[in-house]
Amino acid sequence: MVTFQFVPFNEIETLGSAKRVNKLINIVKNDKIVIMEGRLKKQEEADLIEITMEEIGSRFRGIELSVIYPDRKNLSGLKRFRSSVVDALLGDRQGLTVIGPASVVKRIERNPDKIELFTRETNGKKRRKR
Repeated sequence: MVTFQFVPFNEIETLGSAKRVNKLINIVKNDKIVIMEGRLKKQEEADLIEITMEEIGSRFRGIELSVIYPDRKNLSGLKRFRSSVVDALLGDRQGLTVIGPASVVKRIERNPDKIELFTRETNGKKRRKR
């Protein structure tokens, strides 16, 4: 069974970078796929990956990470300006971040308007070799 946990931005916005990253890693270590409103800062993403690499072992195989962020390339002048104002007001709240354990998530493919999440078979349903 695949379990998703939604993390609203207001739940992590007051946390410092280290606590934010640790909270997300702890959720993923429980074999849950995190759907987080907003996105991490670039340094937080780097820290998340670095900590994950240090903790890889037989019980934790790492993470898959993907961020969807609204594309402003095709916006007209007024809409682009409005989007910039929203960015200034909301900061990292725009977008969507998906983080999953590598033991569950095979890969994440993203397009401008969708995410495809491919999962592995769970331990309880292994295929028999023929």
